[in-house]
Amino acid sequence: MAPGLLDLVHLTTWAVCAVIQLPQLVAVLRAGSAWGLSLSSLLLELAGYLVFLRYQVYYDYPLETYLEYPIIIAQDVILISCIMYFNGKARRAFFYAVLFWGGWYMLTLQECIIDLAMNLCTFVSAASKLVQLQHLWQSKDSGQASALTWGMSVYTCVGKRQTT
Repeated sequence: MAPGLLDLVHLTTWAVCAVIQLPQLVAVLRAGSAWGLSLSSLLLELAGYLVFLRYQVYYDYPLETYLEYPIIIAQDVILISCIMYFNGKARRAFFYAVLFWGGWYMLTLQECIIDLAMNLCTFVSAASKLVQLQHLWQSKDSGQASALTWGMSVYTCVGKRQTT
């Protein structure tokens, strides 16, 4: 790929990552409902993002290689909070926060743990999408699931693959 085009793909991928969950969040807030969204799927997605971010920080990778992940994580946390609120499970948020916080530190207890977690990261991310698809299939209603967010996700996956 030509260097100019590669730079353009990199910048647009970063820009899309900066707003990737906003269409989903807007759909949920407008409807006042999280119908059609799988909390398990988003928790798996968040776990994958946190493992990737922790790995990058642990091994001192350049900030440019993972700068979008804190932004995506913040969006996921907000979306998960909204889903839990609309599903009447807001009290569980503290449990999940403690679980993820503990996991963040446990990942680096030994180098082999973070390396194994990173190797499983792609499978966890794929599993999150499969869990969401299964949820949609079972409910036979997409509810508030945002096609735009899914499309943006596909673009960022392809874009990251080309730029790394």
